[in-house]
Amino acid sequence: MNILWYPLDDLPFIFLVLMIAFTVHEFAHAFSAYKFGDRTAYDAGRVTLNPRAHLDVLGTILLLIAGFGWAKPVPVNRGRFKYPRLMGIVVSAVGPLSNLLIAVIGIIAVYIVNETGYIASASHGVQQAIGHFSYYLITINMLLFLFNLIPVPPLDGYRIIQDLVPLKVRHQMDQMAHWGIFIFLLIVFIPALRSETLDPLFAFWVDIFLFVCRRCELIFDPVNWPALWTDFFQRSL
Repeated sequence: MNILWYPLDDLPFIFLVLMIAFTVHEFAHAFSAYKFGDRTAYDAGRVTLNPRAHLDVLGTILLLIAGFGWAKPVPVNRGRFKYPRLMGIVVSAVGPLSNLLIAVIGIIAVYIVNETGYIASASHGVQQAIGHFSYYLITINMLLFLFNLIPVPPLDGYRIIQDLVPLKVRHQMDQMAHWGIFIFLLIVFIPALRSETLDPLFAFWVDIFLFVCRRCELIFDPVNWPALWTDFFQRSL
């Protein structure tokens, strides 16, 4: 019996993608906060691309088992920013945007490799490895981008909303924030709630993927995604 969300054979690809996705996401938060004048994350050793500084053991295990997870949150002191609310929004947003950027770079990379003819001439094993790695790199980062924009604490989307609303509303949100994790867990683990909330949101990654592909095909030859992602295509698109 496989209790993992992902196929056991694909765990090497998953771990590699998670290290990239979580590390870049948290580094983006830490680096932007440091550049805006807050040394909190810098002093905590978080302005680094070393995965060991960012990966959370429980969050990684849950992603493998339940399909969602997290890295270690980056400590940010918004009071040290020159413009706390504006810069707070930027610091919160760059994490999810970094995941979107990784996914877009992954798509472009596949088009570039395809342009060389390497994919078509490669052995079946190499084609399968490229297909599996690119699938997880693109989809996991797309999903992390969408997931982190959900306005429920402790996600980045909640912090962005906090910095957008009036101060009085922010104080009210702070008082109710401790309920956010329970709401979040209910949405994730109750199938009926998940099917009405997370699943429609996560399905949006396909629209983003197709949008980027259409722009790439203005420059490059089309990629045969059904052949490249043959093991996943039916459940993806």
